[in-house]
Amino acid sequence: QVQLVESGGGLVQTGDSLTLSCVLYGRGLTYYGVGWFRQAPGKDREFVACIRGNDGSTKHADSVKGRFTISRDNAGSTVNLRMNNLQPEDSAIYYCAATGSGRDYYTRAARYDYWGQGTQVTVSS
Repeated sequence: QVQLVESGGGLVQTGDSLTLSCVLYGRGLTYYGVGWFRQAPGKDREFVACIRGNDGSTKHADSVKGRFTISRDNAGSTVNLRMNNLQPEDSAIYYCAATGSGRDYYTRAARYDYWGQGTQVTVSS
């Protein structure tokens, strides 16, 4: 059984930074690809970033490149999403998700097997 628990969301102002954390309860991060997605009201769930379990390779959506960084704690079970220079359009519920293999990491939400409950990020203008 895999469980994902997100934390770190909140209300911030334009230009501020936040770090979201996702703790994965399972076999260990090397066995899973982990992704961050977000969903704003009335919009589809959107890919943000992902990290591959076996080698730590990463991908970031074009909309967040240069501002957001996904990383992991190799000694533990936490994947972080550092978000800098936040903009109102970044406001959404942020979810972390995991695949069933450390060889995989995807930009499509449908490819992920496990999901957390989400954490709200609101950026005021």
